[in-house]
Formats: sequence, C-alpha cells, structure tokens
Amino acid sequence: MASDFVSSPFAINVNELYVSDCAEFMQKMDANSVDLTITSPPYDDLRNYNGYSFNFEAIADGLFRVTKRGGIVVWVIGDRIKKGRTLSSFRQALYFQKIGFSIHDVMIYRKKNTPFMRSNAYTNCYEFMFVLCNGSPKTFNPLTEPTVRNGYEMLVTNKGADGINNKVLKELKKEKTLTNIWSYAVGLHGTTSDKIAFKHPAVFPESLASDHIESWSNQGDLVFDPMCGSGTTCKMALLQNRDYIGVDISEEYISIARKRIQQYANSKV
Repeated sequence: MASDFVSSPFAINVNELYVSDCAEFMQKMDANSVDLTITSPPYDDLRNYNGYSFNFEAIADGLFRVTKRGGIVVWVIGDRIKKGRTLSSFRQALYFQKIGFSIHDVMIYRKKNTPFMRSNAYTNCYEFMFVLCNGSPKTFNPLTEPTVRNGYEMLVTNKGADGINNKVLKELKKEKTLTNIWSYAVGLHGTTSDKIAFKHPAVFPESLASDHIESWSNQGDLVFDPMCGSGTTCKMALLQNRDYIGVDISEEYISIARKRIQQYANSKV
C-alpha cells in the first residue's frame, strides 16, 4: 500500500516506481530516509542503456544524503577489461569513502556459468559488491550454512611469539556465517524466471538482491534502487515485506519493472 513519504511539491510514495534522473530525484527525497540501497550502475559503458548518461559523483552524493545513519548501500560493479582493467570500481569506492561512507566490506559476486573466455588470461567470473555504510550498520542478519563438524573439540589457539600451537577445548557450532564471496547462476531461471526482465541489457540475480535485503534490513524498512532497471531489487523487497522506491531514467525499463512487480503485488493484497 502506498503512503506519503515526503511533504514536498513533488509527492513521493513508497512502493512505487518513478521515471526520473535519480540524482535529481534524490534531491526531492528526505535526507536520512533510506535503510538500504541495492543497485548496479552502468559502469564503463559496457552496455547501451538507451543512450542515457551516468553522473556518478552526483549519484554518490545523493546516496549519502538520503541514507540513514547506520544504513547500507550495496554497489554492484565491475570493470571493463580491454588491454587491462580500468579499475573504475576502485575509483568509485574511494570517492564514496571520501564523501563520508565507510567501506564496510568488499564482497564478490561470482557468476557460476559465465561464458566469456579470454585468450590471454583466466576467465573473469565476478563483480564487486561494495558494502558502504553511513557509520556502522544498524542491522546485520547473517546468512549461515551448516558446518562440516560440530560439537566440542581441542582446537588450536592463536600462536604466541614462541610459535607453539596450544590447544583449548572449544565448541564448533552447527552453522557458520557465509563468506563474503557469493555465487549465483546467471541466465533464465538462474538470474530470474521472469522472461520479460531480459529485455533489459543487464539483470542481476534475484537471489543476490534477496540475500542482501535479508542481511542488511528488517521487515518494514525502506529499500531503494536509484537505477532500478528491470526492477529486481524492488520485486525482492516486496516479496520480503520491505517498502521500496525504484527510480530509472528510462520509461521503457520502468514499464518492464512494473509488469514484473504487479503480478506479485496483486498476490499480496
């Protein structure tokens, strides 16, 4: 259900998608209002997003303004590889740090089935997921996996200056927190089963968005995607009982996102 989000001449409602330049849109949002942002920018001109341009610094500044204290931005990005890497991703991370974000983590999004082989280097199969925070995270719901062994065992403690391995009795838990390398299949039924989503040139996996939403937010929080494309972040926020706002400068992409989300919105009424 939509509700008033800010009191301004341009009314912004939650659980809506907007066609707008996101840097301009964020100026109309309340400061310190977003719990979690998950987005992937059009980096290094690797895709033609209907010819639209990308003002990185204005978008980064806007994100810092709207992110709550303790809020998180997940910035999913890679680099063009042509006669070496551009390292645009690292330059952007350093800018985020410069304007006040802490680089809480540098995570890896590994693509299980990437087809792009290289003739003179190992196949590139990953993108970065920079986890940026305004201060320290107010929410962390760690995803876990089963441990191979559990129970009490004599385990090696940290070595001292003498280099001797001392052992103490410690408990191995039944579950452990995931590492910061997350692997996802890509393509139809890997990225998503929504065929319409692939009318957008670059779709990231629904599970990637879902896992970050679970990790860094709680039910009722506001999830934002300033370059929402086919609407993956917003769809998964809806399915996990979070509010969302999605923005994209392309009317075509917003139309795709609305069609994806509507079928799930109707089922939750």
